[in-house]
Amino acid sequence: MSALGFANSLGIHENALLVRSERSSILANNLANADTPGFKSRDIDFKAILGGEVERQSSLSVSRTSSGHIEGRSSEGYESLYRTPLQPSIDGNTVDENIENTEFTTNAMAYNASFEFLNSKFKGLTGALRGD
Repeated sequence: MSALGFANSLGIHENALLVRSERSSILANNLANADTPGFKSRDIDFKAILGGEVERQSSLSVSRTSSGHIEGRSSEGYESLYRTPLQPSIDGNTVDENIENTEFTTNAMAYNASFEFLNSKFKGLTGALRGD
């Protein structure tokens, strides 16, 4: 039986908060540059990051059986991607304020949900330590 630690108790929600916080910064930057000519809207793929985190925690290692195989990601970071505009503007700006506002709001609600989940976990751990 392994010791109960924060990683076992909190799961990936701690990292989810960090990624969602960074995504909020990227989306806010997009909105701030909505009128900047040539600005390219960026975002991160939270689902891909989550999938990578789940894969990393599952303790399954991937090994290359041939030199032609592609290596797995070795970094803990993520890649910032450019958003493809639905209707590009003449000045080269790819920010669609409606999409950015929707993504920002959705991300903020998901951040709050993860925060509330972590808060309830900490309350449960505190109660367990106190014997409540």
